[in-house]
Amino acid sequence: MKGIYVLVLEVEEDIEVEVGSLGKLTFKKGIYLYVGSAQNNLEKRIKRHLSKDKKFHWHIDYLLANRKVKIVEVLYRELSKEWECKIAKSITGEIVSKFGASDCNCLSHLFKIDKSQIQFLRELRFKNLIIGETRL
Repeated sequence: MKGIYVLVLEVEEDIEVEVGSLGKLTFKKGIYLYVGSAQNNLEKRIKRHLSKDKKFHWHIDYLLANRKVKIVEVLYRELSKEWECKIAKSITGEIVSKFGASDCNCLSHLFKIDKSQIQFLRELRFKNLIIGETRL
């Protein structure tokens, strides 16, 4: 399967994280959405994000390594790559500048949000991703 995915993250308390070339960033307690795409193997990409044992490659890897950050839901939709930026630009919330957007002209692909944004994605027909026996 290929498509666009959105990780729904919970940051349990205010934290500071060194995020590769972005340097040290502060993340306030709350819910965040991270928009990504996988045009070859969506399930493999999501499993990688869920894994704690990996080499850091993307900005999101640095954030997910923090024990105060949890993936609470994964939403996806089978869409082509150009929809990644369209979806990111449609999310309203507090922008984490340049996060996940080093290969495009978006302001960010990570947003601190209120929970209504998750419903917005469901209205766009994003579905929960089920990996093996685990429903996220």
